[in-house]
Amino acid sequence: MNKVNMENSTSGVLRSLSIAALFVLTSACAAQQSVEQTVQQTEAFQAPDTKDIPAGVFIFGSDAAEREYAYELDEISYGHTRTRDQKWYDSEPDKQTLSANQFHITTSPITNDQYWQFIKATNHPAPDVDQNTWQGYGLIHPYQRTLRHKWVNEAPPPGRERHPVVLVSYDDAVMYAQWLSKTTGDTWRLPTETEWVKAARGPDGWQFPWGDLYDASKLNSHDNGPFDTVDVGSASEPNTYGLVDAAGQVFEWTQTTQEARRAWVKGGSWDDKGCGVCRPSARHGRPKDLKHILIGFRLIKE
Repeated sequence: MNKVNMENSTSGVLRSLSIAALFVLTSACAAQQSVEQTVQQTEAFQAPDTKDIPAGVFIFGSDAAEREYAYELDEISYGHTRTRDQKWYDSEPDKQTLSANQFHITTSPITNDQYWQFIKATNHPAPDVDQNTWQGYGLIHPYQRTLRHKWVNEAPPPGRERHPVVLVSYDDAVMYAQWLSKTTGDTWRLPTETEWVKAARGPDGWQFPWGDLYDASKLNSHDNGPFDTVDVGSASEPNTYGLVDAAGQVFEWTQTTQEARRAWVKGGSWDDKGCGVCRPSARHGRPKDLKHILIGFRLIKE
């Protein structure tokens, strides 16, 4: 082999070694970057904050005096007797003492930004409802009112990241809980009606999360406005257990069924006034496939 051929061969070998080394280095950097991204994503994820609800007895249901007070509140605020005429509160269970084991419940309803983590991780459809479906519900709210809650490009409406997520069905809430369980290694689920009531009423069994007398300044309802969802906890003080928005803001799904494909929702909403329906004892049954601007959810961590 002449000198020129030897130099070309040597140069070729060196180039091959350089390329191979560069490939190994690039692969190592990519692997390291992937690990760092995974760590960052893991560190960025935070499970919803929860409050401890101790085991023990609690008050469930209502008596005639509480229901009468609720009707009177509604009559004063609404100026008519519709809730009394339709016997809204007559179906509440009679006041009784029950017992429950210890559990943990999210401090607030699940927020848009918490639900967003689920959407990004799973490609689950973002909260939305089309006009035909909405009109088919037969609700008093016009379809245009849903648009402020509509997600755009799979992201929450700007400025509403800390608002409770709405336009979610019962099954959407269950799927979020299942994803959260896989992500955290803990078991998350919707609360039963009795668990929800115990957490909302507090250890003293008050008619409202803060006491036995209604106070419109202690919740987000139609009595004070702003007639819309707000950042969680910004319109209510924590109850004895530390929960916020256990009255007003949004109704919340429970896993307790009223009948086939219907579940009880609890807590009242920003659209309610009076506010008899905002009492923990009050209950409404809603279709599980309903996606409403007034309904969100919170979760139990077992």
